[in-house]
Amino acid sequence: MLRNINKDPFIFTREKEDIKLKTEVYALSQSISMSAHKARRVLDQILGRSYRETLTILELMPYRACYPIFKLIYSAAANAKHNMGLNEEYLVITKATVNEGTTVKKLKPRARGRSYAIKRPTCHITIVLKDTALYEKYVVENSIRCLKKTGWIYKKKSTDITCHNMYSSGGVWDKK
Repeated sequence: MLRNINKDPFIFTREKEDIKLKTEVYALSQSISMSAHKARRVLDQILGRSYRETLTILELMPYRACYPIFKLIYSAAANAKHNMGLNEEYLVITKATVNEGTTVKKLKPRARGRSYAIKRPTCHITIVLKDTALYEKYVVENSIRCLKKTGWIYKKKSTDITCHNMYSSGGVWDKK
């Protein structure tokens, strides 16, 4: 862990950043009986969307891959609520990956005692949800810290932010 060497109150230690960024929850489903390409087609549509919006989209899409992905996202949200106490309202899908699994091989009997191989592809799907409420709070704290360092003056709590330069003093724009 990195320690705070110069005791500046606006420079956070590595431990505090790790605590604030632990808002990711994931769910993994393995050996789903479908092609990875077909599952990826659905996951590309929901990446970056909120939890509620994703559930609505998956209910209305006509693909067979939607149901296992719907169950997986629902499971990830339940993990977030039960394990970390996060609110489902602020969850956003930040990462959705599909990997190819093992191929199930079967033999189908055909005419004259022959057989043909049937290959059933499987896939592994991973969904990562992130809580944006804590993330936005972290970004606001860091942006305020950056504004103080770069010469911006922070007057009141979250209402007034002004900069002392030639544009805010009206020097260039007041001339006729």
